[in-house]
Amino acid sequence: MTSEPPMSESTASPQRPATAPVRPLAGIKVVELGALIAGPYAAAILAQFGAEVIKIEPPGTGDALRTWRKLHAGTSLWWRSQSRNKKSVTVNLKSPRGQEIVRELVRDADIVIENFRPGALEAWKLGWDDLSAVNPALIMVRISGYGQSGPYKDRPGFAAIAESMGGLRYVTGYPDRPPVRAGVSIGDTLAGLYGVIGALLAMHHLKVNGGRGQFIDVALYEAVFGVMESLIPEFAAFGHVRERSGASLPGIAPSSTYPCRDGGYVIVAGNGDSIFKRLMHAIGRPDLAEDPRFARNDGRARESDLLDAAIAAWTSQHDLAHVLRVLDAADVPTGPIYTAADIYADPHYAARGMIERHTQADGTPIAIPGVVPKLSATPGGTAWLGPDLGAHTEEVLATIGITGDELTRLRRDAVV
Repeated sequence: MTSEPPMSESTASPQRPATAPVRPLAGIKVVELGALIAGPYAAAILAQFGAEVIKIEPPGTGDALRTWRKLHAGTSLWWRSQSRNKKSVTVNLKSPRGQEIVRELVRDADIVIENFRPGALEAWKLGWDDLSAVNPALIMVRISGYGQSGPYKDRPGFAAIAESMGGLRYVTGYPDRPPVRAGVSIGDTLAGLYGVIGALLAMHHLKVNGGRGQFIDVALYEAVFGVMESLIPEFAAFGHVRERSGASLPGIAPSSTYPCRDGGYVIVAGNGDSIFKRLMHAIGRPDLAEDPRFARNDGRARESDLLDAAIAAWTSQHDLAHVLRVLDAADVPTGPIYTAADIYADPHYAARGMIERHTQADGTPIAIPGVVPKLSATPGGTAWLGPDLGAHTEEVLATIGITGDELTRLRRDAVV
């Protein structure tokens, strides 16, 4: 694998925006409260598409994400990526003057995004009732572990717990082993995505139907539960509890991970009716291709072990590269299991601009994921990397009249 594949080029600095086309959310002002993943992830998407995102961070320490995972010069590379295009403003939310500053910033904001435990913002007079009184057109995205209501609302909630309560953990892994987690905080990112959807729906409603703003209540566990497909309908109708099924997709066949002769693994999705036939012919099993029992998915699902064994018997006789060539020629959806190194070297990622190259303030290069989704006329983009702590405090506070001696006094008093 090459160590320096072609990537999307950029010379955007961490602090100074590069010239960019008009983004679809240009003119939208977002105030981001909270920290770590779910709320900031939602705000990150809006920032990538042109919204002015003012990220409020505690003075001195900042968002805890700044020190999560691998660091460069004391700052997380994850931070530089996720916080691209945001403006960092330090404000002490526990200070009455800091609370006043936030209310002033919200006065002309379109969206507020927060992911504190329910009741925390209310204690600081920054809850929905407080902020909507300042700005009746405000849209507020509220992300928490269990939602703003219900008997569990006061519990602390992280993605790991949400993925368990939402049903995902129980069905993930192999039946003879304990449940496992995905390698990323999928509960947080799902909640962030739902938060963005809610904010855009509410903005559209406000524009088309008028009236007041509203708040969007996103619970981490509900974001996970919302993607659990037929889990509950099957239980309600048949009392069926879906169990862990390893690498296969339960009730949909054949679709699994199969071993190759050289120690590699291949993913094969042969679950479409016509795809299944092509797959069976490609592996030298025309008998299975033409067997009427396997003409539809329900018949194949009943014999998934037999079909998986037939596919594995063929793949295990060949190296991964050969398997991929044969199945690709047969137009069967298939692929290897990519590591970070595979992604970094892949020409399709490069051609699609999905790996961007930027330069950090000290001149060190950094590669970050490209923006998703891709809009044909008004695409998103990266204007600058995640900023240093408080890099935009002076600029943003000047917009609400805080400058000079007052700013100096607020910094002395650790308000900002």
